[in-house]
Amino acid sequence: MSLQTLDVVGKRVFLRCDLNVPLKEGKITDDGRIKASLPTIKFLLDKGASLVIAAHLGRPKGEAKPELSLAPVAARLSELLGKPVIFAGAVTGSDVSEKAKALKPGEILLLENIRFLAAETSKDESERGALAKELATLADVYVGDGFGAVHRKHASVFDLPKLLPHAAGTLVAAEVEVLKKLTQNPERPYGVVLGGAKVSDKIGVISNLLGKVDVMAIGGGMVFTFLAAQGKEIGSSLVEKDLIETVKGLIKQASDAGVTLVLPTDIVVAPAFASDAPATLVSADAIPSDQMGLDIGPDSAKAFAAAITGCKTVFWNGPMGVFEFPSFANGTKVVAEALTQVSGISVVGGGDSAAAVRALGFADSEFGYISTGGGASLEYLEGKELPGLLALDL
Repeated sequence: MSLQTLDVVGKRVFLRCDLNVPLKEGKITDDGRIKASLPTIKFLLDKGASLVIAAHLGRPKGEAKPELSLAPVAARLSELLGKPVIFAGAVTGSDVSEKAKALKPGEILLLENIRFLAAETSKDESERGALAKELATLADVYVGDGFGAVHRKHASVFDLPKLLPHAAGTLVAAEVEVLKKLTQNPERPYGVVLGGAKVSDKIGVISNLLGKVDVMAIGGGMVFTFLAAQGKEIGSSLVEKDLIETVKGLIKQASDAGVTLVLPTDIVVAPAFASDAPATLVSADAIPSDQMGLDIGPDSAKAFAAAITGCKTVFWNGPMGVFEFPSFANGTKVVAEALTQVSGISVVGGGDSAAAVRALGFADSEFGYISTGGGASLEYLEGKELPGLLALDL
């Protein structure tokens, strides 16, 4: 069933959103995910529904942690909608139940961080099932729109939709449509740019995509395991030594598949991981032993940009360096700029990449699509089945 055919008029809708926004000292630093949830929220309100919204924030691991409360999100959502958002202050219990039942069409109740309850993320199916049954009493129908959590087998994502008439929200539907463009006959040349800290987070997706893409560029902290696998000196840079042999296999796989593997030729290094650390430019095969790589160098950034702008389809996940520090943000900025020049479709794959483009002053509209779910996007591109999509019949 689609959102358009789901009967929501005069009904209470349990809406699972992804409102997992970055906070600093209790203030939201990037409200992109809240804004991405607005189309579905407005659609349902316009149809005459009332909403019980559930979402998570951070990883509280089943404990109520005040610093991970969704209270600031409730306030920001209210501002963006121009209407009150009732904040439940809890996820379950008689008070929450009464507030949900008292909702009138057009009203919104936002539950507290659902991961404050251990049952939400439990590996025990019966524990998740019991929570899902309790949540199901709060509403008549279910809409899943939290794309950033669809790769999790969690109570509010996987178990709850089975108990109520359900549909995917507009955000989840749009994300799946974009991911299909990346996996089903993408327009070529097809390029992928991967960064971020660890190779271990992305081995599956690298291996799967090497059989499907024409160009793969690797930057970020994960690149030093690639450079080490080529026998290059990486100084005190981040490296996963236990994966060097695996990475050698990936380099060979790229060569055998005829994939152009773009690795940096120069690196911006510093003696310490700090914003005020003195930055020095060195060759990628001559990083001094007392220095660590914190960004790809300008020549590398130009090479990455040239590879990207020559493609018709580009997916990017993970910054090229420590973009939060101005001295080490250039590589990420140049790659982001190149994505805005792609003549076909450019997809920024959520998480740190989405935060980076906004922090560096780019508008969402400059890219083909900015995903809200980094991990979910990667697992989809890895070829995995995502529990939250299965539960929504997608």
